[in-house]
This record gives sequence, structure tokens and C-alpha cells, in this order.
Amino acid sequence: PGLFESFVTPLTPRTLHCRPLCHTRARRAPTLTPRRRPVRLSDGGEMDSWDSTTLAVVKKIPLLTVKAGPRDGELWVSRLKEEYQALIGFVQSNKANDNDWFTIASNREGTKWTGKCWYVHELIRYEFDLQFEVPVTYPATPFEIELPELDGKTAKMYRGGKICLTIHFKPLWAKNAPHFGVAHALCLGLAPWLAAEIPSLVERGVIDQFAK
Repeated sequence: PGLFESFVTPLTPRTLHCRPLCHTRARRAPTLTPRRRPVRLSDGGEMDSWDSTTLAVVKKIPLLTVKAGPRDGELWVSRLKEEYQALIGFVQSNKANDNDWFTIASNREGTKWTGKCWYVHELIRYEFDLQFEVPVTYPATPFEIELPELDGKTAKMYRGGKICLTIHFKPLWAKNAPHFGVAHALCLGLAPWLAAEIPSLVERGVIDQFAK
């Protein structure tokens, strides 16, 4: 027999048994596995506070699917893989648009992240240390981005150099958890903060030592 025929039993009077409808036992409907819907960015109006360029960039960053925090063992490892994939895509997109502005890496456990970020103002590049720790409640709640070298230099910052984000950031994060990750926080949190604060700090002359 052919390849297809070898898996098919011919229908003959012996193999095909028909019963009257009234005597047919009710059979359970087969269990169907629902198709996974594509993850979409949720916006309840909070994104109106960001400029169109930022929104266009963040929509290109892959959304994450693994809901896991630092205490979730192997699931956290899977989450970290997604985090790095999203970050790689974000960095590549920035470089393609000649807008490379940060470097970042984590410790082995993926709980402490450090790097550099910079902002170019009037053709001068200002570079700062960047760090944050992932809370145990992540990704339900975001981490706090720290620029420790700027601690005390602006009112838009908490003690320890933690930047003060827009009031729309946390509600937007909550609506998109666990799909937002490190890349989304940098795009929607750190980048707008740098754009708003660095020019003001330059004019006040308090960050001249960070010029490169």
C-alpha cells in the first residue's frame, strides 16, 4: 500500500457499523486547545502623555509572555531569556536609527543590572552610571531606575538617585504586566526622563563633569 493508504482502514460492511440515532450513545465533544491570542499592548489612555516617536519605538519592542519573578526558579530563567531578546531587539532598532543611548547587563541571577546611559545636548554627550535591582514582586510591579551620580541634583529624583517617573507610567505598566520588561521601562521611563531633565541640568551647570 502507499504511504497514505497504510494509515487508513478501508470502510467495509464489517468496519462501518451504523446504529439508529435513537440508540446512539451521546459522546463527549472533543476537548479543543484554544489558540493562544497574540499579546497586544494595552492602553487605557495613559500613553497619550508620551510623544509619538517614543510610542512608535515602544510598539516595536517584543512583548514578554513568561510571568515569573526572581524567586520562580526555571521560569525566571525563561523570563530572563525573553528580557534579553527584547533588549537586543531594542538596541538593534536604536542603532538602526542612529539613536544608541545605553548599555546594560545583569548579574548571573538576573536580579541586579548595571550599565551606562547618555544623552546628547547641543552636540555634547553626557554619560551616567545606570543601575537597578529587580524586586521580588516583578513583573507585577516595575523596578526603580537609578542614576546614582545625579542624586540630589534635581527635584525629579528620589533619594539614592531613583528617577521620578510620570504618573502615567505605573498604571500603564500594571495594565501590561507581565508583558512589559526591562526594555519597555528604559524606553518609557528613562529615555523621556533624560530628555526632560538633562537640558535643564546642563543650563544650571551641575553636570559639566559628565560631559564626554
